[in-house]
Amino acid sequence: MNRFIPVIAAGAVAVAAGAYWFTNQPATTVAVTTLPSVSNVQTVASESTDSSEIVEMVMGAEDAPITIVEYASFTCPHCANFHEAVLKPLKADYVDTGKVKFIFRDVYFDRFGLWASMVARCGGQERFFGMTDYLMETQGEWTRAGDPVAIADSLRKAGRLAGLEDDQLQACLQDEDKAKALVAWFQENAAADDVQATPTLLIDGEKHSNMNYEDLRAILDAKLEG
Repeated sequence: MNRFIPVIAAGAVAVAAGAYWFTNQPATTVAVTTLPSVSNVQTVASESTDSSEIVEMVMGAEDAPITIVEYASFTCPHCANFHEAVLKPLKADYVDTGKVKFIFRDVYFDRFGLWASMVARCGGQERFFGMTDYLMETQGEWTRAGDPVAIADSLRKAGRLAGLEDDQLQACLQDEDKAKALVAWFQENAAADDVQATPTLLIDGEKHSNMNYEDLRAILDAKLEG
């Protein structure tokens, strides 16, 4: 289980100049020349950063009797395992049957997780969970692709497989305002819900740590039986 402690200052948050941006790319490559970067989990966004336009990624019926929020990182191996072993059967048994509304909230341990989120979100709500499936399933490949240029190339490849155009991917990856807003949004949510590790689940607002599918199903069935 990956653990982190987000730093949230009372009433305001600040970021050191230049903390977000990575620009050390060879001139001969067609890779993006400026990509957002978070140096560590304690990087915080400026108090002027507006995260209000960040879209919650949701699947399932709006009026489902149970709501699950997952806090997860695209670079967290435990999250990739949860996605395969727990989320897939959860979707089939509870989300697709109208029993659970599922919300995915991104957590950023590093710049690569942030870039992955920006690519996954690039195609909007309708492509997000398909992109998430692919990025989690291939996490061991793209996170170890090599230097940042190679990792960015691997993420753009994932976007192209989802039907996104190169220009669209380039624009998404180079959207500095969106990157700052995502980091601010993540930190606001993590502070509000006292999230200290990934994956973390909120089941109707009650916090749970990583668990297997049998344990999760027992919690959900007990709630449904009332």
